[in-house]
Amino acid sequence: MTPRVKRWANFALLAGAVLAVTGCSLLPNAGPNKRQIYAGSVQREGDAFIVAVNDRVTRATAVSPALGFSEAFRGASTLTPDVIRPGDTLGLTIWENVDDGLLASEGANATAIEEVQVDSAGFIFVPYAGRLRAAGNTPEQLRNIITRQLEEQTPDPQVEVRRLAGDGATVTIIGAGGQGVFPIERPTRTLSGMLANSGGIATEPEITRVTVVRGDHKGTIWFSDLFDDPRADIALRGGDRIFIEEDTRSFTALGATASQSRVPFESKNLSALEAIAQVGGLVTVAADPTGVFVLRNEPAEIANQVMGRTDLVGAQRLVYVLDLTQPNGLFQARDFVIRDGDTLYVTEAPFTQWNKTISALTGGLTTAASLSTLTE
Repeated sequence: MTPRVKRWANFALLAGAVLAVTGCSLLPNAGPNKRQIYAGSVQREGDAFIVAVNDRVTRATAVSPALGFSEAFRGASTLTPDVIRPGDTLGLTIWENVDDGLLASEGANATAIEEVQVDSAGFIFVPYAGRLRAAGNTPEQLRNIITRQLEEQTPDPQVEVRRLAGDGATVTIIGAGGQGVFPIERPTRTLSGMLANSGGIATEPEITRVTVVRGDHKGTIWFSDLFDDPRADIALRGGDRIFIEEDTRSFTALGATASQSRVPFESKNLSALEAIAQVGGLVTVAADPTGVFVLRNEPAEIANQVMGRTDLVGAQRLVYVLDLTQPNGLFQARDFVIRDGDTLYVTEAPFTQWNKTISALTGGLTTAASLSTLTE
């Protein structure tokens, strides 16, 4: 056998070994390759639908969390701070036009009654005037009521009523911001004013959600919507509870990406292209840009629309395929919306397995060096 024939015989043996090792799938890799993923499709008696992403699919799957306040919240008018409510605290001062008055101490003609609590039924007690209804009245109206009751017992009484902050005119703020109980005052009668007065938020505005609980009703909005939509800046009511929380949505990145991890969302709406960038992009020496997959359990309503069917019932396993090498591939990746719980998986390019096989058979020599040695 001539040296040249011998060299090509060695190369043929190496190629056969490569095929044998590759076929046995003994080499380490980041996960299944494209062929293995397609083998698990419903079309090949698997349990997942494989769907190539196009403009129709991006439109059908562009579903974002529906956040917002109901009309009950949006339609509530702004409270005037002058209306007294159960739980409010009032301050009273009564002047009497006599030297020896009913309430005033000797040598004084004014009596201050501080922190009079409006009870749960809306009433207060004033000495010599009795139990009076305060809730629903303005301080001026209550002043007239007290005056009429006292003038029967002391001549020409003068009454001042001050409305102080009480638990009937407060909201509770909990979460990532200035927490505490805050009074509803003239500058804080709306949600944005109250949040600003409490110290703002401690999270990124783009991924912060604000929830208002009022009795049995609850509404949630993105913090940024307070400034984008004036109707989202709702009027507050005494007893409202406001919760500030960071977005908890996330996706998982696996395969030939720069980072394999569970990744939190960095914006309200996250595209596949942004998700790839968020994990550091594809590994240029290993990734297959034709094999970018998004794995998702899709609700039946959307799955039927994507598949062009009407018979699917319950959540369906869908694997969306993005080919970044296509002329429209990057645009489709930009328009395809990532949702909470998605798995972004990038397959390795075929040559990556070839390089691993060569390295395994040649003891760590580079592919180029191995081939050069074998064919010289």
